[in-house]
Amino acid sequence: MDDDPDFALVRRFRDGDRTAFGELVVRYQAPVYKAAFWVLRNADDAKDVAQDVFVKVAERIDEFDPRFRFFSWIYRIAVNESLNALRRHRREESLDEDFDASAGESADPEWQLAEAQTSRRVRGALLTMGTNDRTVLALRHFGECSYGEIARILDIDEKTVKSRLFDARQRLREMLQDLRQS
Repeated sequence: MDDDPDFALVRRFRDGDRTAFGELVVRYQAPVYKAAFWVLRNADDAKDVAQDVFVKVAERIDEFDPRFRFFSWIYRIAVNESLNALRRHRREESLDEDFDASAGESADPEWQLAEAQTSRRVRGALLTMGTNDRTVLALRHFGECSYGEIARILDIDEKTVKSRLFDARQRLREMLQDLRQS
C-alpha cells in the first residue's frame, strides 16, 4: 500500500494537502467522465456527474478503505451517481456526436475510415443497449475492471457480474452480427 501512488495522494489530501486532490482529479477525470457517459449517453450530463463525483470524493475521502484500489472506489461513486442522475431525469438521450473516437494508427486512409465506421457502429450499438448491459460492458472493457471490482462497484455478486457480462456480450454480438460477416 505504501508504494501505491493513489493511496499516497489520498493520505496527503487527508493531511490537508489540497494539491494532492488536484492530482487525483487530473488522474481520474477522464475515467470518471467516461463511466458517466456510458451510463447516461449525454456529454453534458456526464460532465455534471463527473463534477458531482469529485465533490463527493472530497467530502467522503475519510470513507476510502485503503485495502481496496482507489480506482474501484471512485468508479463505484461515478456509476452510482450516473444511475441516480438517470433515475432523476427518467430519460435516455441520443449519443452526443462530439464523442472523441480514437483514430487508427495506420496511415492508410481506407483502413482509418473502416475503423472509424466500425467504432461508430459499436459505440452506437452499445448506446442502444440497456443501462445494466452498458454499465458492465463499460466497466469491464473500457474501465478494465476485474469481475471482483465490478461486483464491488455495482454492489452485486461476482457471479451476477459474469452472467450480466455474458448476456450483454451475446446481445452486442447479435446487434453487430453483420460486421463479423464482412
